[in-house]
Amino acid sequence: MTEQFELHSQLAADCVEVAELPLCKLLLCNDSNYPWFILVPKVHGVSEVFQLEWNEQQQLLNESSMIAEMLMQTFNGDKLNVAALGNVVPQLHIHHVVRFENDAAWPKPIWGVVPTKQYSNAQLEEIKLKVLPQLEAVLAK
Repeated sequence: MTEQFELHSQLAADCVEVAELPLCKLLLCNDSNYPWFILVPKVHGVSEVFQLEWNEQQQLLNESSMIAEMLMQTFNGDKLNVAALGNVVPQLHIHHVVRFENDAAWPKPIWGVVPTKQYSNAQLEEIKLKVLPQLEAVLAK
């Protein structure tokens, strides 16, 4: 029997679940300094993209590209940073961070530049209201 997928405890603590995609969970990092979303393939025991089955790799690329385009259209960013580091959280996860030339870390990477600033409940709802209709429209195609 294969083991069930379980979201890593650090991702669960640091993020809010936004949506379920065919392969991935879409999370919002609870840091209002940046629109920062994370895709996590719902596959147990995977820490690298090459460990996914070929069709899962293709699906991950499709979901990542879809999320990237949707985020740039929704937030009108200057740049999108996409990264799969995994140095702290070994579970495969892909960061999608909308960047602006006037954000606190520009042009450097975001990690460790400014303290995390959690979203208020109202801000979380506002982000979901921005993102979910866009996501549903893309998934309906």
